[in-house]
Amino acid sequence: MLQFSLKHTDSHSQARTGEITTAHNTIKTPIFMPVGTAGTVKAISQEELKSEINAPIILGNTYHLFLRPGVKILEEVGGLHKFMNWDRSILTDSGGYQVYSIAESRKIKENGVEFQSHIDGSRFFFTPEKVMDIQKIIGGDIIMAFDECTPYPCDYQYAKKSLALTHDWLVKCKKHQQNQMNSYDYFQSLFPIVQGSTFKDLRQESAKFIADQNMPGNAIGGLSVGEPHHLMYEMTNLVTEHLPKDKPRYLMGVGTPANLLECIALGIDMFDCVMPTRNARNGMLFTENGTINIKNQKWENDYSEIDEKITPNYSKAYLRHLIKNNEYLGAQIASKHNLKFYLWLMNEAREKIADGNFYAWKNTMVPKLESRL
Repeated sequence: MLQFSLKHTDSHSQARTGEITTAHNTIKTPIFMPVGTAGTVKAISQEELKSEINAPIILGNTYHLFLRPGVKILEEVGGLHKFMNWDRSILTDSGGYQVYSIAESRKIKENGVEFQSHIDGSRFFFTPEKVMDIQKIIGGDIIMAFDECTPYPCDYQYAKKSLALTHDWLVKCKKHQQNQMNSYDYFQSLFPIVQGSTFKDLRQESAKFIADQNMPGNAIGGLSVGEPHHLMYEMTNLVTEHLPKDKPRYLMGVGTPANLLECIALGIDMFDCVMPTRNARNGMLFTENGTINIKNQKWENDYSEIDEKITPNYSKAYLRHLIKNNEYLGAQIASKHNLKFYLWLMNEAREKIADGNFYAWKNTMVPKLESRL
């Protein structure tokens, strides 16, 4: 079973360091998880993820893996770890966010969600139990409860009804998982998800309900869906006050480098987001001094290194040339750079927390990270 141990706490904020141990490895927190939606982190090989980016855990997605390659293939090969040749930890999202994102082609019912495949229009029905069964076959070390992710903005009554559904589905997920044998020779840890949109009373209600389930870790969902950053921070702070301190806290789908540091200060341990790789493919690079849009003409004749710490081997001018010409190598260099930067930022945060300098460092870093170069 997943183990979590706290190592250091910050005296000026809720930031903390810790270690999560799964059957596959030990993960130092705070940590950012690269998103490998369909069994691959786009433009990055597994060897690069391990040797250069040093990612101890990646994320896979139940919805996408269910559609392709499908559970039959994953079961035959022995799970996603073997299918993609990855011997470190995997977390699988339940598919709730993907169902949310295809609102025009899904129907939410009391016992689950009927949806239409974005690939060929085929119709499927996900129940909490089916989502547990799929994740069991995928074989993630950490699996997520099936939930409904509410949009922003959303009215109070809808959010309240949705929250009741998410809590009901969690109880079903938990019961079903407890009654099933493991598919492989290791334990899968189920994380419930706090919802409640941006309504304080609903977020508090959900956080208390989730905490009472006494699961190995807890997640916060339904944020970074269009709400202003100050609301994201307000809701995160509200929730972490109620979630147990001796369990890892995972803020789903977040976010920018500045978001990560602000939320670490609020007591978050785990993050994931497609931003570093998606933005990289569009020419946006993250650095400790701010973001670079490499497509801008100002970089055309800039032969300095992309980043002397993170990516010293290529010039800005060369990367601009690759990105402007849609060369695959451009996406690879930019994606690797952004992921290395995110993991570097997490390592720096851990060191600053351990040294007792995190809060002052965070306040210095955030304005720099939010600037555009």
